[in-house]
Amino acid sequence: MKKVLVITYYWPPAGGPGVQRWLKFVKYFPENGIEPFVYIPENPHYPLVDASFTSEIPKEATIIKRPIREPYGLAKLFSKKDTQKMSSGIITPKNPSLLSKLMLYVRGNFFIPDARVGWVKPSVSYLSKYLIEHNIDTVVTTGPPHSLHLIGMQLKEKLDIKWVADFRDPWTTIHYHKSLRLTKASAKKHKDLERSVLTSADQITVTSPTTKKEFEAITSKPIAVITNGFEEQSFKEVKLDSKFSIAHIGSLLTERNPIVLWEVLKELKEENSAFKNDLSLVFAGVVSDEVFTSLNDHGLQDQLDVKGYVSHDEALLLQRSSQLLLLLEMDRPETKAIIPGKLFEYLQSKRPIIAIGPEGSDIEGILASTKSGDFFTPQHKIQLKGYILDCYEYYLNEQLHTVGASIAHFSRKNLTEKMASLLQSL
Repeated sequence: MKKVLVITYYWPPAGGPGVQRWLKFVKYFPENGIEPFVYIPENPHYPLVDASFTSEIPKEATIIKRPIREPYGLAKLFSKKDTQKMSSGIITPKNPSLLSKLMLYVRGNFFIPDARVGWVKPSVSYLSKYLIEHNIDTVVTTGPPHSLHLIGMQLKEKLDIKWVADFRDPWTTIHYHKSLRLTKASAKKHKDLERSVLTSADQITVTSPTTKKEFEAITSKPIAVITNGFEEQSFKEVKLDSKFSIAHIGSLLTERNPIVLWEVLKELKEENSAFKNDLSLVFAGVVSDEVFTSLNDHGLQDQLDVKGYVSHDEALLLQRSSQLLLLLEMDRPETKAIIPGKLFEYLQSKRPIIAIGPEGSDIEGILASTKSGDFFTPQHKIQLKGYILDCYEYYLNEQLHTVGASIAHFSRKNLTEKMASLLQSL
């Protein structure tokens, strides 16, 4: 079997979507001729924890843990709330305090490319010996955090190994990059590091066509699109919600706040008393205070069903029992490449999806090809209102469902076959 070392920050018991991509690849690697070794931090700062993922680690995987020093413990001495938000991905809080601005400046200019950069040097030192001792000549790094790519780059320089740089999200074009209060010198350093990684790796993998197109302007190295996906499971039949439920599963942060949707729902409530009584807005995961304020401002507080953070198994159940599923992305050009991991689990649930995001989003193509829902920009208010009204009519007639065509190639097993084939070819 071919030995492959995967370097990742997020690993069980970490919760959230970031952990699942490589956990699933590693899970199915052994049946695809790959013996996985996984290098992870011994003492990570995980904002979300979900112990249920631990059971999916295959017995064939060798897990290597080494200590990591992160600045979040020190930052908590100044502001625990701001630190938790930042480590959870809330990089751009609304109306940031002076302390928040200072923390963003320090995060952006003193920790390049990110707060885990201190793990690079000790990891390269340790892994240089480990790879030789265990006869491993292929390494995968996955980011964010993109500092992990620097580990792969330095290992390649020292040992001439084969190296795959996997990008779950873009680097310098990600939505929050401009909010880091970067100096010109820091912004240039980010760009230089990004270019060095993209031109040094033997193979690059990305999760969206837009990211591939962006990177092709920087490097001539081969780039493969391997999206995230869903786990094939045999589900028991689930009873649909009796209410006309619109569910959002996962974090709903301020910049994804779909004001246009709240406006539409407010209008439909005012125009139709039956719709008002039937509507239920289900939220599972972290929801920002600004989103709740918007809901209250639009008179939707009585329709709220707030679950808080739920386990992955509970999330899957909610997806299958909801009448409609809500997928949101920020209305910015730089978020066109973002395909939320939950989209693929949404597909498997075979419930209709309402997606709202930027024009030209890669999400739109997936929904169209799978006939699993419809995509709207915030400027498509009339079309969005019409779609929800149509769905409501189908709901009243107990006919609200989706076709869910051609989703098999998004299964984790099929995606792992693709990734394993790529690794075997190096």
